[in-house]
Amino acid sequence: MSGTPPPQYQPRHPPHVPRRRWLTAVVVGLLIAIPAGYTVVSAEQSRDSGEHKARAAAARGLVYEWPSKVQRRIYDIPIPDGSTYVGHYEENSWDRSTMWVQFRTSPEQLSRFLEDLGSQRGELRAGDVTIPDAEAAVVGWVLDPRRRELAGVTVQQSAKEPVVAITVDLTKPERPRVHVVSTTEP
Repeated sequence: MSGTPPPQYQPRHPPHVPRRRWLTAVVVGLLIAIPAGYTVVSAEQSRDSGEHKARAAAARGLVYEWPSKVQRRIYDIPIPDGSTYVGHYEENSWDRSTMWVQFRTSPEQLSRFLEDLGSQRGELRAGDVTIPDAEAAVVGWVLDPRRRELAGVTVQQSAKEPVVAITVDLTKPERPRVHVVSTTEP
């Protein structure tokens, strides 16, 4: 062997990796901005729904809009599609919950509405007002068979279902006005 010392191992320096501070700043910014934006949108939606619920709870008469699907299902009021002048009012207590609904519909849709409740058009009794005056007065209805052509029927499909009193104003036979009072007792 020759007298030269063996070459010493010198570790190679890793290549210079430029730091991407701008990329780090963007990622951190997004990690903060996205949840913050979601929180703002969620809070705005929450505030809007609370105002709507407060307005509905403060109502002292019919609110002219469709009841929610949940309300229609609970009170067993399948309002037909295409109905107009839909109004509702709900009153709840510990022992009883009641919903008043009014709408105009076509004769065909009236028949379908009654069938969905387990009744039929032939069961409507002419001159029979199935909604008591005290119940009608809660929402300002005047159901006078001497001044209007009224017919009514009361439906309860089972003991667990609500009692649904229906009085139909047939004064305009092409667009009957349906008055419904549905009462459920838990």
